[in-house]
Amino acid sequence: MKTAFLGLGVMGGHMAANLAKSGYSVNAWNRTPNRPGTKIAASGGANIVSSINEAIESADVICICVGDVPDVEEVVLGKNGAVRSAKPGAIIIDFSTIGPEAVRRISSQVQSRQLSFLDAPISGGDIGAEKGTLTIMVGGDREAFETCKPILETMGKTIFYCGPSGSGQAVKLCNQVLCSLHMVGLCEAMLLAKRQGIDPQMVIEICSTGAAGSWALSNLGKKVANSDFAPGFMIQHILKDLRLVQDVLPSENALPGVELADKLFQVVSDLDEEGASQGTQAMIRAYLESVSENTAE
Repeated sequence: MKTAFLGLGVMGGHMAANLAKSGYSVNAWNRTPNRPGTKIAASGGANIVSSINEAIESADVICICVGDVPDVEEVVLGKNGAVRSAKPGAIIIDFSTIGPEAVRRISSQVQSRQLSFLDAPISGGDIGAEKGTLTIMVGGDREAFETCKPILETMGKTIFYCGPSGSGQAVKLCNQVLCSLHMVGLCEAMLLAKRQGIDPQMVIEICSTGAAGSWALSNLGKKVANSDFAPGFMIQHILKDLRLVQDVLPSENALPGVELADKLFQVVSDLDEEGASQGTQAMIRAYLESVSENTAE
């Protein structure tokens, strides 16, 4: 099958590269040329093209990995979007996190043009994207999923079919709740370790082996301890995801943990120009800012 990959950001660049390395013909496009992800995709064997139309005109499967609902709508349904020039019967796989409601709306319009649409949000960060070990949660037509499963397996280690359209997004929102609250626990454990004169690296090494172990602790704990805030998954994106989580539930059923995580991420986003584009491990800056303010008082 010929493939296209639209969106070569922190995740997409590695995913397109892994797809090409596995032997698939990949035409790849990014809205902003000459980004690091574009070079990563090209180094893996993807053919970088200058337009969506050029990327998808002969593609059997069209992969998309962009930021938010308006981005997906533009790439899929816009005046130069994929539905305008995709060949009949093509399957669109959207790896973005945009929530179940938006997926069902977009999927309905895609299917009206004799195309298939799978929502396939991902988890595993830039590390998982680079190593090809992502977890991929898929919603949509089961037959289209089975057709695309070999493609998904070039990018992910754990592939789940979750149900009809929007189901992948629903599971991903639950995943983001867990990721956000894991980060709260990680940051507070690091601060507690320092307050007691304990090396945070030792806490990470020991606690990763027991009941407190988590992906966040094993992969982001050292970054928190070393004040390494380079993004694997940006704060601006987790804020978007938590907005989608809160949109699902009425206000009377609010999730207090999500509200706390959202508040802490927002503090970092507002601190300076870099805040929103730093990795989620930069949540520790919100705690340090609070400590700094209390010390000043």
